[in-house]
Order: sequence, then structure tokens, then C-alpha cells
Amino acid sequence: MVEIAEIREKFDELARPTLQSGRLYQLAAFVQHGTTTTLDHVIAVAYTSLFTALSSGMQVNEGELVRGALLHDYYLYDWHDCKAAPDKWHGFTHPRHALNNARADFPDLSPLEQDIILHHMFPLVPIPPRSKEAWIVSACDKLCSSAETMFGNPYAKGGR
Repeated sequence: MVEIAEIREKFDELARPTLQSGRLYQLAAFVQHGTTTTLDHVIAVAYTSLFTALSSGMQVNEGELVRGALLHDYYLYDWHDCKAAPDKWHGFTHPRHALNNARADFPDLSPLEQDIILHHMFPLVPIPPRSKEAWIVSACDKLCSSAETMFGNPYAKGGR
């Protein structure tokens, strides 16, 4: 069994390069669910995904799991603002917008990372994930989104 401190240390090591690259910092300006920023959300999904994989003993590509999860909502607009969003179908189209932005800022994006980004909204977007890493991120995204919607920002000190 992997210790929580080990998972946190591994997560920090794996997440740091992505968090310090591209336009990820812009996600802090957008609210995702409740009062949670998109940046807090993607970090939570990435950490929860790694925790799920490691604590269950699954063999995954840890680096690509974390990077794909950090970029899964890399669409770079406020989806609550109809004028900022590129279309009215955010729930269905944002994985493609996120993938296009990720490809622009991270040209070495792997097929596995692309699968994670593009298929994280299954079953709302009907094409299922092709990898266990993408299935993990899809499930953890729903878990984190539910907690954020019900409890505000559960990652902030004091919640709401």
C-alpha cells in the first residue's frame, strides 16, 4: 500500500512541469463548479486520479495520467459567459477546445494524454475513453465536480 505522503510527493513532482508551463495559470480566473476555480478543479482531478490509481495498485502511466488530467479542462474561457464561450454547447464541445489549446501549448502531447482530454466527458460525449488512465480521469472528474457543486470549493480552507 502506498502512503498518502508518498502519493502527494509523487503528484507534486509530476504536476510541477505542467503547472509551470503554457497558460494553465489562466484557469485560476475562471469558476468551474460552485465557487471552485478551474485551476483548483483540474489539480483536484489530477491528484484524485493519481491517488486512485496508486492506492488501488493499478499499473498506469503516472506522468501522462497527471498531465492529461491537468489539461482536461484547458479550454481557457469562462463557460458561464455566453459571449466568451465559443458556442452554446460547452458540456459537449469543451473537450475538443481543451485538446486544441493543449496541442498548441504542449506540442509533445501523447496519444494517451489526448485520450484523457478528449474523452473525459463520457457518457455526455458518447465516445468512451480508450485507456484505463482516461477512464480514471473521467470518473474522478465526476467525483470532484459533484463535491464542488454540492460543497462550494472543498479544497479551500473552510469550504465555501
